[in-house]
Formats: sequence, C-alpha cells, structure tokens
Amino acid sequence: MKLALIGVGQAGGKIVDSLVEYDRRTRTGYIVDAVAVNSARADLKGLQNIPESRQVLVGLARVKGHGVGADNSLGADVTAEDVGDVLAMVDNFPIHEIDAFMVVAGLGGGTGSGGAPVIARELSHIYTEPVYGLGVLPASDEGGIYTLNAARSLQTFVKEVDNLLLFDNDAWRKTGESVESGYRALNEELARRLGILFGAGEVSEGGSVAESVVDASEIINTLSTGGISTIGYASVEIDRPKRGLLARLTSDSDDIDDGDSTNRVTSLVRRAALGRLTLPCDISSTERGLVIVAGQPNAISRRGIERARTWLEEETGTMEIRGGDYPVNSDFLGAVVLLSGVYNVPRVKSLQAVAIEAQRNMLAKQETSGTALDELVHSGAEALDPLF
Repeated sequence: MKLALIGVGQAGGKIVDSLVEYDRRTRTGYIVDAVAVNSARADLKGLQNIPESRQVLVGLARVKGHGVGADNSLGADVTAEDVGDVLAMVDNFPIHEIDAFMVVAGLGGGTGSGGAPVIARELSHIYTEPVYGLGVLPASDEGGIYTLNAARSLQTFVKEVDNLLLFDNDAWRKTGESVESGYRALNEELARRLGILFGAGEVSEGGSVAESVVDASEIINTLSTGGISTIGYASVEIDRPKRGLLARLTSDSDDIDDGDSTNRVTSLVRRAALGRLTLPCDISSTERGLVIVAGQPNAISRRGIERARTWLEEETGTMEIRGGDYPVNSDFLGAVVLLSGVYNVPRVKSLQAVAIEAQRNMLAKQETSGTALDELVHSGAEALDPLF
C-alpha cells in the first residue's frame, strides 16, 4: 500500500523522519512522499531524511519560528492560517500513485495536537483517498498540560480521519527512561510494524510474491471501521533454509507446512495480539482485524495463518479477520496484527478523566489568582498617589 506521510509538530516530524529512513534502508517501498510541518524552525532543521524542500514552517508571522509553547489552540490557529502552504506542497505529490494519506503527530504538544486535525480535515475535503491519523499519547509523567492537550486533540482528530492509529507512550516507556530515549524506542517499533503492515503488498524487483497477497484494498477495508486502531507485533529468529542439491532432494511440499511451522505461526500471532499492542485494549472490542506473517517464504505456514485467523475470530468475536503472507529475506519470522475499531481502551478513558480533572484545577487556579491579584492591587491603593 502506497502512503503519503505528513508529520506535524516535533514528535510527528521525527516519527516520519524515522519511517522514511526505515523504508529506504529495508527497501520496503510503501512511502511515496513525506512532508514535515512545524511552527519551530529548530525542530525542522533537526530532520535528516526529509529535505528542506519538503518542510513547511507555519505561524511565522505570529510565533517567529519559535513554536507555540504547548498551546494547542494556538497550534491549530497558526496551522489553519498557513495550511495552504501545506496543501500546495502535497499538490506536488504523484497523487495517482498514492492509496492513502497518513497525518502523524504527538498529541501532547502544541503544534502536533492542534495542527494535525486541521491538516487531516483539509486533505479529506480535497482528496478522495482515505486520510488516516497516527497519534502518540504522552506518558503520564510528562505533565498535566500534555495530558489535557492529548484529550482535546483526540476528540477532534478521530473525527477528521478515516481511522486513527494510536501509540501509547505510557505503555512503552521503561522505568527511569528519559522522554528522548522513549521516543527513539517508539520510532523503532512504529517503523517495524508499519513497514510490515503497509509494505506487505509491495513487491520489489526480484522479490518473492506472496501466496496470499495483502493489497491496499484489504488494509483499507480493515480500517474502514473508523474510530481507533492498534497494532501488535511479535517475532522469532529462525534457521536459514537449506540450499543446494541436498535441500532439493530432502524437501517436499509437506515440509513447508509441517506441524512445527504451523504452531510457530499461530503462536506468533497470539503473542502479537495479546502482547504489547501500540495501544493496550480489550481485543474482544475489535470490529475488524488483519493478520500478516512476514519472513522467508518456506518458513511461512499458510495453514498456520488460517488457524491464526480462526483463533483471532474467536477472540475478537468478529468474522471480519483478513490475513496474508509477506515474503522477505530475513532471519526472523514476524507477525503483525491490526485491530481496527477498538472501543474498550482503558488508557483513553483514564486520559479523559485526568484531563477533566486537570482542566478543573486550572480553572480553579485562574479564579483564585484573579481574586488574589485584585486584593493585592486594591490593598495598597489608598496609600499611593495616582499617576494621572
């Protein structure tokens, strides 16, 4: 599946930068083009794989290239004012090659959380291709303003995109790990998962063709539920297949789908679905799902994929589980599980509750500060001579 990526804000730009690097390094070929959008000039200059010709600095007249200071209302305003510059750059994309757009942002900051929904809305109005979102939820220790931004942005973003893929940074940060280290690990996980998910239907020159191809329509149909989605991944190292005359003499079709191979694939898919999802959730709340197994062609058990699909149907309670294989030259066998339209998500519920409490505290503090200021000013007014 061919995507055009728009990274908004500091986190969004870094994630897209990492995805482009991974796509080039692995020759996956699912990224057609990419743009980075920010209100801070310094953040754009730090990108290594998105050239200056594909960077848009918004809000220059208002914030002078210094960012919006975690103010997502200001982030939305400056993006809306300059969104024409973003769309002009997207117009230069080879639209005929693109199956979908993906707008990427960290939902805790100002430019990303405020600007991403604005850009998604404009893309949806102009183009017929689906517009997906990829949002990163802030860790709980990053501060109340970031939690409040994320809750606000989430409500808006999910309405402006055809589907919103979420990554919960709180579930992935290790104890004592810095925010910067956490984001590096996040970028690596996202690059691997998205590379398999969207690269599965793209065959490079000289590459093997999948027995059950997962093309763009399969992914689009899975994501057509709308709402929120999450992605699981698991992998295992495998022995390289035998080569030469001995391999040809000792191999047959039954060896490819033997019991060990079948069990290995079904076990991988279970680990992917029940292990570390990008957004932890109750998988029984899934509306649709997609299973992709990637690895050496003779290490992929088609029988195992079918059994895994059946298992996932039983676990999720939905019959709309698609699946396929992705032949790649690798020492690992990997499984990606896309769960679309999930609605029983504890992290989102707690995020909204914390945001409501934070907003109440902020309003109460503003009222208290206003009253205290009035008392301070008027307490000594009688002792001072007026200026005029």
